[in-house]
Amino acid sequence: MLKIRLKRLGAKKNPAYRIIVINSTTKREGRPIQELGHYNPKTKVMKLDLAAAQDWVKKGAQPTETVAYLIKNCNADGTLNYQKKETVKLSKKAQAKAAAEAEAKAKAEEEAKAAAEAASAESSEEVQA
Repeated sequence: MLKIRLKRLGAKKNPAYRIIVINSTTKREGRPIQELGHYNPKTKVMKLDLAAAQDWVKKGAQPTETVAYLIKNCNADGTLNYQKKETVKLSKKAQAKAAAEAEAKAKAEEEAKAAAEAASAESSEEVQA
C-alpha cells in the first residue's frame, strides 16, 4: 500500500519535512517513490505539487492525517493557506472561573424567567376576577 507522508529532516528541535510517496512498509527515512514538496512547521512555509499529490490519491495512495490537512489547505500555487486559530487557551483556574460565571448567569436567567411567569400568572388571575 502506498502512503503519502512526511519525511523528517532538519536539526534537533528544528524539524523540516519533505512530503513523499512511499510504500507503507518502508521506514520513514527510506527511499521515496516520489517527492511532492516540503513543509516547515515552525515558519509555516510549504511548497507542494498539488496536481501530483491529487493524482497519487486518485491512484490509491493514502495520505496521513497531517498530509491530508496540508493538501486540503493548499493554495493553487502549492503554498499553505495557514489561518491562525482564534481560540485562546485558558488555564485550569481561568476555565473554572469562566464556568462558574456561566453557571451563575444561567441561574439568574432561570430566576428571571420564573419571576416573569409568576407575574404573568398573577395578572391573568386579576383579569379573571
